[in-house]
Amino acid sequence: MEYILLILGMGILTYLPRLIPLFLLTKLQLPPWLEEGLDFLPAAILGALVLPLIIMPGDAREISLVQPHFLAAIPTIIIALATRSLAVTVLVGMGSFWLWQQIL
Repeated sequence: MEYILLILGMGILTYLPRLIPLFLLTKLQLPPWLEEGLDFLPAAILGALVLPLIIMPGDAREISLVQPHFLAAIPTIIIALATRSLAVTVLVGMGSFWLWQQIL
């Protein structure tokens, strides 16, 4: 029973910070410049989460540009920008990561 209450409590605590702004912001009319800025927020958060993993993989946390994660990211980003296709981007990323793992 304690575990169920713990899981429910954690669920509520992670859901509330998302729910409260949703209710508050639906009633407000935001300025256009703020709405445009908020459009970039998911990409900025994703970049902040992914970039350290690309340039500093492993436990040592040393910056290394000659490693599969970074070298595979280069063609993946280029393909993503050129094609705007998630499927093609994922395939290129996985293929280039595999290739660089075999080479290095």
